[in-house]
Amino acid sequence: MSPRSQSVNEELRRRSRERLLQATVDLVGERGYEATTLADIADRAGSARGLVSYYFPGKRYLLQSAVHRLMHRTLSGAMEREPHTDDGQELLARAIDAILGLAADHPVLMRTHMAGILQEQGFVQCPEQQQLARVLRSAVERYGSPDPDTDYPLLRAQLMGAVFAQLLPGAPMPYARLRAELFQRYGLDWELGTPPNDGTDGTDGTDGADRARPAATPPR
Repeated sequence: MSPRSQSVNEELRRRSRERLLQATVDLVGERGYEATTLADIADRAGSARGLVSYYFPGKRYLLQSAVHRLMHRTLSGAMEREPHTDDGQELLARAIDAILGLAADHPVLMRTHMAGILQEQGFVQCPEQQQLARVLRSAVERYGSPDPDTDYPLLRAQLMGAVFAQLLPGAPMPYARLRAELFQRYGLDWELGTPPNDGTDGTDGTDGADRARPAATPPR
């Protein structure tokens, strides 16, 4: 039997890494961070346990990479979905809805991720984060920003703040109210993107808007 080509080996490594990232999202979402071990993740992914350490330097790095992958895939799916559009305002609205939606759809996972960013290790600049950054920056550019180098990190900070506000234990802010604030800041019509399907305009701050938000599930 002839040895596998380099391209075949690279594809196998990519798939193995992807399975580990998806298993991390699934298990941390189900059990929480502390109750999920690297061995659990390897078993769920159907991978040898040594591969986790081979690809990722630690559990926190693995989690951030997994969440950044989820965010990238969700954001890309929202911006590329039908009907296809090149309208900058619509694309930015979709981007905002995609990120806010992750906090509503994956609260345990996103709360753990945000808490990890504030720890000493800080923000992980992994390949998945770089992919996410490129897509979010493209939304800023296509929106028509005259200074993407300034406006992209500002949007990222505003979205992170909105996610924190949604997930704050004991005092969460409603999805629709946060959406309205961001849309007003960027001059976006409420009907753009994926507005809550109960007819709210985000001004009353009711929690019912959270329950009415259409779920957005990225491709696996």
